[in-house]
Amino acid sequence: MSIPEFLLEVSIVVISVVSLLTNLSVLLCFTQSAELRSHVPGIFVLNLSFSNILLTVINMPATFLGVAKSAKPFGDLFCNAVSFSETFITTNAMLSMAALSMDRWIAVVFPLSYSSKMRYRDALLIVAYSWLHSLTFSLTQLMMDWGGYSHTYASCTVHLDAEEASQLTAYATFTALFHCSSFALCLLVLCFAYLKVLRVARSHCKRIDVITVQTLLLLVDIHPSVKERCLAQQKKRRQRASKKICIFIGSFILCFSPYVLTRLVELLPSVHIPRYWGIATKCLFYAKASSDPFVYCLLRQQYRKVLVSVISRFMRKDQYFMSVHSTSSTLDTTDDNCVARIT
Repeated sequence: MSIPEFLLEVSIVVISVVSLLTNLSVLLCFTQSAELRSHVPGIFVLNLSFSNILLTVINMPATFLGVAKSAKPFGDLFCNAVSFSETFITTNAMLSMAALSMDRWIAVVFPLSYSSKMRYRDALLIVAYSWLHSLTFSLTQLMMDWGGYSHTYASCTVHLDAEEASQLTAYATFTALFHCSSFALCLLVLCFAYLKVLRVARSHCKRIDVITVQTLLLLVDIHPSVKERCLAQQKKRRQRASKKICIFIGSFILCFSPYVLTRLVELLPSVHIPRYWGIATKCLFYAKASSDPFVYCLLRQQYRKVLVSVISRFMRKDQYFMSVHSTSSTLDTTDDNCVARIT
């Protein structure tokens, strides 16, 4: 085994473990908090988390075996099923991210009419469209028999065998439409929604800044350190929205664009994609599943509160059982001593 292959295998294992733990933590937060379940965006978060868990359980182990064995991990039937699931899951996950960005846009730009524009029924319809959209491409791939093992990516994915060169035009059209309707469409929605949110956030910050400056001018006797602290908080407030939106859009581009561009470039007959590059882009593609819980959930105060309360409850129960066990063992020891003295 070469060093690059070993590093790629370790990367897949680490990404799989982190993705499984973090996405299960998101589901745990939803089961333990009625407040989170009452929010409409929770439907999109649940859909995204389920997609990431399925990707972690089904596709990542298959890719790990493909890298380790340098060959197809199992038979053709299993490989077709894995490639079908990858197409469906990744498309569904991207559309869930786009739905979350649109929900945030409506909540920030139209706060007074948000409850009428985004209801539970509307969210369920969006999720249903996401599933239908994903099934359309995955079923088309299955019917055309374009799923199989790709040595370039060491995984079961959308793939055209060399023996089927006559279908190259149809396959190229399908691949272009697939990535345009998933990656490109979702990127366009993310940029539109979050840039609108950023514009509104900046306008609010400007209003707050004006009020802060006027207040500081009126308070003549205020200490200079307090003024400096207010100005520092003012600067942090301006940068906070920009940082969050850069994380939302930047993580999407960083994780998905290398893989998508590689899949489009490999359609050219004269281009050969190196195997290590293909697997590396696949690992980066998988890394989005492990970063989504942090980007959309676990870094928020509501989720952190629920997760900390669950962990603290678990720790208290564990300490209680340990104290009960130690007490019972002490009582048993005392009884044995009493019996020994009597005899």
